[in-house]
Amino acid sequence: MRLSRYFLPVLKEDPKEAQIVSHRLMLRAGMIKQQAAGIYSWLPLGFKVLRRIEQIVHEEQQRAGHIPMLMPTLQPADLWRESGRYDDYGEEMLRLKDRHKRDLLYGPTNEEMITDIFRSHVNSYKDLPLTLYHIQWKFRDEIRPRFGVMRGREFLMKDGYNFDLTKEDALHAYNRHLVSYLRSYERMGLQAIPMRADGGPIGGDYTHEFLVLAETGESEVFYDKEITDLTFGDRAIDYDSVEQCQAVLEEFTGRYARTDETHDQAIFDEVPEERRRTARGIEVGQIFYFGTKYSDAMGATVVGPDGQRVPVHMGSHGIGVSRLLGAIIEANHDEKGIIWPEGVAPFHVGIVNLKQGDNSTDSACEAIYAELQTRGLDPLYDDRDERAGAKFATADLIGLPWRITVGPRGLAANKVELTSRRTGESEELSPKEAIARLEAIYAPVLGSVVRDK
Repeated sequence: MRLSRYFLPVLKEDPKEAQIVSHRLMLRAGMIKQQAAGIYSWLPLGFKVLRRIEQIVHEEQQRAGHIPMLMPTLQPADLWRESGRYDDYGEEMLRLKDRHKRDLLYGPTNEEMITDIFRSHVNSYKDLPLTLYHIQWKFRDEIRPRFGVMRGREFLMKDGYNFDLTKEDALHAYNRHLVSYLRSYERMGLQAIPMRADGGPIGGDYTHEFLVLAETGESEVFYDKEITDLTFGDRAIDYDSVEQCQAVLEEFTGRYARTDETHDQAIFDEVPEERRRTARGIEVGQIFYFGTKYSDAMGATVVGPDGQRVPVHMGSHGIGVSRLLGAIIEANHDEKGIIWPEGVAPFHVGIVNLKQGDNSTDSACEAIYAELQTRGLDPLYDDRDERAGAKFATADLIGLPWRITVGPRGLAANKVELTSRRTGESEELSPKEAIARLEAIYAPVLGSVVRDK
């Protein structure tokens, strides 16, 4: 993309309404625009990152054998009356009527609707196990929406639902989701710690939240420092293996890590004092096993091996896709702006032309731009007639991980400057070498696309 043709309404001053770093930088970088309290338009740069995050989530869900679909944003209230949650959910639920005076709601989650879909089409235990998921906009009418996309009213969420014959099968689905979430977050450049949590209005005794440590987190968390040394990495795992998935669960949940809602000081005191930590955390996902809560209430049964009908065991599993964008910024920024991890960057590299209109620099930039695209990379070419300082400031603000700077003096020696946004370190390379270096850096990112299982 050429910046002269792109829509990037950056702001020079900090917005007064922004209270935390991610909200301030998203507004300054021209990623979002508030339309109402807690409701945002996603401008091109923000939308691009949102799609990068969404793609990672899709790939890792399908790697785990989960099947994508799409459910509507509006739901009939009668389904929620069946489960008993329509009146219990509270004022966060946006209720409305259509022209025929039928009660509808803007879905905050989809347990009822997916249970209705399941009971309409699945009759035998032979069709199990089954996990369906979608990525869809949700609405929860927060009493005090704030912090930009971190606590908005409208948000994009991946929610998945497993259906299993037995509790043991459903707990394997729970573990499978935990593994897939660890992979997803690490690909986004985040360490998200699974912590014992409260079931809330969804229900269930088995539930973990995934939290990113950040000063602006809404939850107080208590944890054993050793858990921050764990990484999933690129290890291979068979998602059908109960033993392998259980081993990962035990590895990542075997040490103390809880939110303030489930914190037990007596158990925490058993952790060696030098390893006890308290901090703030941003919730970016949660997994639940709730047994037959919804299948009992809504008649979601299958014919079992003995010919008798039995209610299915269920769980639900959510990732806050739009919230993740804010969490990534909270964990990756400096005084100049955002620092995107390579896996979610809106553009892989910025090209800065130091002398726009000069035949040699223009030609060199065009050649680099075309070659990067040929290699499967997505560059942003700053071809504006602006001074160099303004171009550097824009690149730093929007957080592109790498920058190629092209100027007449360097080109005279067949050199361009390759700069890392994270470290600030620069290296003079030939254009060919710079392109090859970037191709190597992004090879794990570009080669991570997963085919349907």
